[in-house]
Amino acid sequence: MDWYFGFFFVSGFCSVLYEVIWLRLTVAQYGVTIAMTSIVLSVFMAGIGAGSWIAGNVARSYGDRISWPPLRLYAATELLIGIASLTVPLELLAGRSLLESWSGGMHTSSAAYYLASGILVALTLIPWCACMGATVPLAMWAIRADRRFDSSQSFSLLYASNTMGAIAGAIVPLFLIEMYGFHGTLQVGACLNGLIALAALALTFARREQKDESLAARQQAAAAATVEPLRGSGALVLLFLTGFATMGMEVIWIRLYTAFAGPLVYTFALILASYLAATVTGATIYRQDRRGRIRDARVAWIFLGLLSVLPLLTADPRLAIPNPLRVVFGVVLVSGVIGYLTPMLVDRWSGGDPHRAGNAYAINVLGCILGPLFASFALLPNFSERTSLAIFSLPWFALILPWRGAKRLSKAASVLTYAGAVAALLVVFSVHDFSSSFPNRIVLRDSTATVIATGTGMDRKLITNGVSMTVLTPITKMMAHFSLASLNHSPRSALIICFGMGTTYRSAFSWGIPVAGAELVPSVPKLFTYYHEDGGQILASPRSRLAIDDGRRFLERSGEKYDVILLDPPPPVSAAASSLLYSEEFYATAKRQLQPGGILAQWLPYADNALLASVTRSLVDSFPHVRIFRSVTGQGWHFFASMDPIPVRTANEMLARMPAPAITDMMEWGPGKTPQEQLQLMLSNELSPAQMIARAPDVPALRDDFPVNEYFILRGGTMENMKFR
Repeated sequence: MDWYFGFFFVSGFCSVLYEVIWLRLTVAQYGVTIAMTSIVLSVFMAGIGAGSWIAGNVARSYGDRISWPPLRLYAATELLIGIASLTVPLELLAGRSLLESWSGGMHTSSAAYYLASGILVALTLIPWCACMGATVPLAMWAIRADRRFDSSQSFSLLYASNTMGAIAGAIVPLFLIEMYGFHGTLQVGACLNGLIALAALALTFARREQKDESLAARQQAAAAATVEPLRGSGALVLLFLTGFATMGMEVIWIRLYTAFAGPLVYTFALILASYLAATVTGATIYRQDRRGRIRDARVAWIFLGLLSVLPLLTADPRLAIPNPLRVVFGVVLVSGVIGYLTPMLVDRWSGGDPHRAGNAYAINVLGCILGPLFASFALLPNFSERTSLAIFSLPWFALILPWRGAKRLSKAASVLTYAGAVAALLVVFSVHDFSSSFPNRIVLRDSTATVIATGTGMDRKLITNGVSMTVLTPITKMMAHFSLASLNHSPRSALIICFGMGTTYRSAFSWGIPVAGAELVPSVPKLFTYYHEDGGQILASPRSRLAIDDGRRFLERSGEKYDVILLDPPPPVSAAASSLLYSEEFYATAKRQLQPGGILAQWLPYADNALLASVTRSLVDSFPHVRIFRSVTGQGWHFFASMDPIPVRTANEMLARMPAPAITDMMEWGPGKTPQEQLQLMLSNELSPAQMIARAPDVPALRDDFPVNEYFILRGGTMENMKFR
């Protein structure tokens, strides 16, 4: 049995490794949105559920007909999973190309686009994820075929070891990716799956000698410990609800805790690792309780309602809790209870039968599929995180009702049950959420984000999913004016990727040229007039064309060429998937969409030396001409890149090229007292690309496969020094 524990520990590690990297590669191809993340998670779980159901039925229907040892089938399945790690990236690229030929003008946040991309993601991932789901019934089949073992609780053993491995899979790949990149880390996973397959295959040939009296004693003990399978549908309903609520709440946790810990890969890893660690703790406690029973089971289920809303309490901004502990305290209790109850239900439903276990696990996974979709498309676009979590807690409180045939609770259990319900109500109605920190605010929600507009005058802010995106600043104005005034020819068009407050868009528009824009979050442009009174007139102009789309995807399928492409990725620069707008692959796309003599301009608000060198190197490797300037406020760096020489002009020469409305716009917020002084603030602070690269000469260029800005712990970076300042 130690071998099986080891197999599933390593297999759990590989599965989460693949989930993390496949998710990242998928959103890179289909769009960086919470909704797309939910689709990928649901498809991943759909494949696991399908594989579990199919393998369970194969074990029942053909268990006596297949001459191969079941362990060899398990070994073959692990080998296929290893192959999948190498083929999925290629399939995702092919799927995206096919989608672009279908999608036409569909924008990333449209229902039609999500449907089409969801189908392609499903066709890519489900067959391979089905192999992952098949491993549990196949291993249970192998355990049951070996009469020396007690198979009645084999599911909980595999569940616990698999989840322990998954904890490592949520943490270790963060360091592997920093060292070897996404594809190198996938190769590590493929090798581990290959080793599992070889070891399992070798066991089937190993000669095992066992004394008759010892074998008989083991068989007798196994028969005595066997649990009679449960009958009725109640256990299956509860299994569905645990999967539905847990995975749905996980999506909400990401939205809830991003406000405190940032939209970083390390934040997501902390949530996942906390959930998995608590789950395996619950499963281990259940394994120690060999009968796996609770005297008043309904009390435990009903208390899940209170534990489900506990994250709201730990996310109350009024409480002085260290940010990592907010996540841990909010996640572990509910996850631990579910980690106890889920394997208990599957064990008691299956009694060690791989067919019944496969079906029960598939029902649980069906809930895992629907939960994230319900959270992303039904709840979060319409309700706050508080209301959404309260809705997920309702099924557990429904168990308080006197259902027909339900066992009557004892007096003590009834008191505890209603006390838990009252406590949950107090939490829901007394806590403050992140948005309540801003007394004057406008809150908009969609399938992509919760957006807050707050402040007055120059103190107005844009906050997305709890992260401050931008403020009113002359820095974003100068990015437009400086690049347009630096062209070799008169500007004819501009593209702004990442609309934000619309400041850069508005400044480019003041040049009297057609301006296009791409914004990922549908709610953001609706706030344009909050920040700029003339925003509505600008968007209504025939010279204005704003698309709700992933910026990189918009650029890749744009049929137009632009004189300037202005890029202002949202902070922090370490945000998950933000490297897709800093990489060599993105710059290669931008080059194709620039007019001859065109300029790519981007602002890097803050970064450590390694990231500054990496971004500079990727630009220098992509463009023969790169100029770098400090911003007019001294905060961050402006990068200007072109395939042709960028003219070196004085402030007066640049002003002579600017129309009067553009000069007026440039001077609206200073800080220069005159237009010449405003431009000179940048011209006098130029740095050469060689100076930037010299800060960290050994750091490689930022590429899609090596997102230097997202993974930074091993090089001595910290979450704090990679955030916006």
